[in-house]
Amino acid sequence: MTSAKSARRPHHWRRDLIELAALFTAVAVADAIANLIGHQPDGPYLLMASAVALVATAAFHTWWARRHSHAPPSDEADVAPVGAGAAGGTGTSAGEAEVTGEGGVVGAGETGTTLWRMRTTVLDAPGSLAALCTALAGLRVDILTLQTHPLAQGTVDEFLLRAPASLQAQELSRKIAAAGGASTWIERADAHDLVDTPTRVLSLATRTALDAAELPLALRQLLGRCTIHSLPAVSVTGRATGQSAPVEGVLEETVMRLRDPSGGVISVERPYLPFTPTEFARARALVELDARLGPRVPRSEDVLTLPEGNEITVRRADQDDLTAARAMHDRCSQDTLGLRYHGPVADADRYLDHLLSPRFGRTLAVQTASGRLVALGHLLWDGDETEVALLVEDDWQRRGIGSELLRRLVALAEEAGCDSVYAVTQSRNTGMVAAMRALELPLDYQIEEGTLVITARLSSEGAARPSAPTERARR
Repeated sequence: MTSAKSARRPHHWRRDLIELAALFTAVAVADAIANLIGHQPDGPYLLMASAVALVATAAFHTWWARRHSHAPPSDEADVAPVGAGAAGGTGTSAGEAEVTGEGGVVGAGETGTTLWRMRTTVLDAPGSLAALCTALAGLRVDILTLQTHPLAQGTVDEFLLRAPASLQAQELSRKIAAAGGASTWIERADAHDLVDTPTRVLSLATRTALDAAELPLALRQLLGRCTIHSLPAVSVTGRATGQSAPVEGVLEETVMRLRDPSGGVISVERPYLPFTPTEFARARALVELDARLGPRVPRSEDVLTLPEGNEITVRRADQDDLTAARAMHDRCSQDTLGLRYHGPVADADRYLDHLLSPRFGRTLAVQTASGRLVALGHLLWDGDETEVALLVEDDWQRRGIGSELLRRLVALAEEAGCDSVYAVTQSRNTGMVAAMRALELPLDYQIEEGTLVITARLSSEGAARPSAPTERARR
């Protein structure tokens, strides 16, 4: 950087001209003195003394010029305070502003750092964002990304920060409050948050366009930790639920309600942090994209060979498979259906239509070489949790089909970013228990009145979460 700045520095020709004139003047004065005193008795000594004085003066001048006149500007002079460019205020006219890149004073390669996501509300006034950035710079915090969400009063600023590992969230929150931030929320971030917001939104839109089952997951990843419920307009028993929402949706602080393209309402709740209008607009755009594309499920088939030599095909299923699923129900024994549904199944058509809907999860179907459906595996979104369920026709049990379906469902859950999956069955269902144990994952068991809930933790984060609640077993 120094060499580049030196190359840009203009040549000081005026100063060189003055120094040259001074040199000629000094020579003329020296010649006059030599002619005046050179022929006197002490003349040679005086000339030598004058030469020494001139040399000393020239050396001092050279040292002084290099130290003050030609020294490059210090690096500190080139480092502007973080956020100095934002001193004009935080408001935007386009609805949202986004800044990505390196800021602050901590280098990108510094070790011993922690990533934080922080959101705070400031006044929409000149210098408010600059005050926040200056406070962060004082803590040696690096601003990786910044988004501003304008509100009716004030502005919500969302940061992705790299901070020294020794910096605690409480200290960071106190500094932000002192700099004018209010309603500050801070949580740990990871490498996935380093993707800039437009790229992440486009990626989620692509996933939603390819698979209708991705919409709840896309909303969850778009909005962070939140609980999403798909509330149908008609219940499984055929009764109207009264769940509806206007086309434009409803935003109420920590709850947003969006009209489900398949009927009913998509309810999104985030009690710890209110939604901003920008987040609401993004979520509504994803739902509108899903509505325009209509029902869709990616078509892929895997042909497997069972130990006895029979070939089966595993594929995604949807509501077009309702007739085949109903026929499989009719071939299953009451004991098999009782283990799957924990009791008699009434109005199976409506219940299966609900299970096969991509809005409530993903379903895998197993069919024989003749095309007959013999097994179903469901991965169901249950708010912020995920349930797995299996149904294998009697004649095809104990051939490894259930274990294969469960393994694939867990892989889908991991791909969706789920921390854990749970299965609700009965304690005498040894086949389901064996299939869960075959996953070789940490398992939690909970039993109440003969109903068994098995929770498999898929990640280290899931290990810190409580096991399946008792009310889920009752349901």
